[in-house]
Amino acid sequence: MRGTPYPTLGELLRRARATVAARPGALRLRVVGTSRAGRPLWLLSAGHGPRHILTVAGAHANEPVGGVTSLFLAERFAREPALLQESGCTWNFLLCLDPDGASLAGRWLTGRSGERLPGEGRVAEASPTLRGYYRRFYRPAFAAQPEFPPVASDPRPVMPESEALVRLIDELRPVVQFSLHGVEVGGSFLQLTRAVPGAAAAYRRIAADLGIPLEHRPFDGMGWLAESPGVLVLPDSSPTEERDPSGFTSQATWLYAMRHGTVSAVVEAPFWSVAGVSDPRPVAEPRREVAEASEILLGRAKQLEAVVGELGPRSPETPEEIAHFTAARELMDIGPGVVDTWNSAELATTVGNSVSLGVAARRIPLRAAAMMRQALGGAPALDTLVETWARELASTFDARWVPVADQTELQTRTMLALARALV
Repeated sequence: MRGTPYPTLGELLRRARATVAARPGALRLRVVGTSRAGRPLWLLSAGHGPRHILTVAGAHANEPVGGVTSLFLAERFAREPALLQESGCTWNFLLCLDPDGASLAGRWLTGRSGERLPGEGRVAEASPTLRGYYRRFYRPAFAAQPEFPPVASDPRPVMPESEALVRLIDELRPVVQFSLHGVEVGGSFLQLTRAVPGAAAAYRRIAADLGIPLEHRPFDGMGWLAESPGVLVLPDSSPTEERDPSGFTSQATWLYAMRHGTVSAVVEAPFWSVAGVSDPRPVAEPRREVAEASEILLGRAKQLEAVVGELGPRSPETPEEIAHFTAARELMDIGPGVVDTWNSAELATTVGNSVSLGVAARRIPLRAAAMMRQALGGAPALDTLVETWARELASTFDARWVPVADQTELQTRTMLALARALV
């Protein structure tokens, strides 16, 4: 593999600056905050309407597709200003909410693949592999993800990236806030903080046009209502706080925006799709499906623990190694909590949901092994574990690479459809 089809953070910013310079007045670029390490948070804006739409990209370091989507849509607005003029809106794109995390994950995102990117003329050389993806994987620990600031009772300070996003939400009071995400293996799904008439049907059509499977019943938002396959809506009685498997409790910035009447929409695009996640057929024994997934998750966590123990006492030294170690250690410890959550909910009632559970049961320990490998200097035993598990994940579920152009098209068309419905 000679690279991947995503641009690095630096390449994304260079392209944004070039586009603004080529179309002065049509697009504007400004800094709206800084990261913990002092990196700027860049906001790209199109249009001059009094109402605002906000798109947040790069909330998770391992999910680069949102930045590509944002730039592609902004460039389209510059070429076709009537798209925004008729809505009376200014569309704002936060190009990367977590640039510090992206700088660590960016070692995989070399941006030198030949795959065609939206608005560019490069032609595909080869599809990326899951093995290559996980060898350089990084995703921060739960409390270091800026889209989820801690609740007021938590003694930990709020990250400056979170504060910048909250300030931006208060400044813009957007009609709709989009949060663009990606999942490495699985299907697409949409989360809405309020039901939007026609949104589910439009979303299903877009995914079908692109041949991207929908998660039949996503369990990422298990307390949310399944309006239709692949679409979750926040219940009116839902709490304003979210608790992740590590025990960290936060107030998601998706929910914070609701005080301004904002509808938040989380759009997930798969990097490698799995057709089975959309299978609506019922399973005969849901509890057995959950038990099997739980056994895989806990068994692999124990296997990883044993491999780490056999390496002897090693300590991460550099800030990068410490970041990888902290995130890996957290994932190694959350297995029992995840299993308790799976057992307390009505999961695996369909074949699609059972497939999703099977993917998650393998993905969590694989992420942990991938980051522990980098934290401890690429130990051969951990290298073997990552390669074996990555190949098994791909082959077990027949994971197929989704071209970046299709990932971007899914998110772009979904945002435009929801914006039309709300604005």
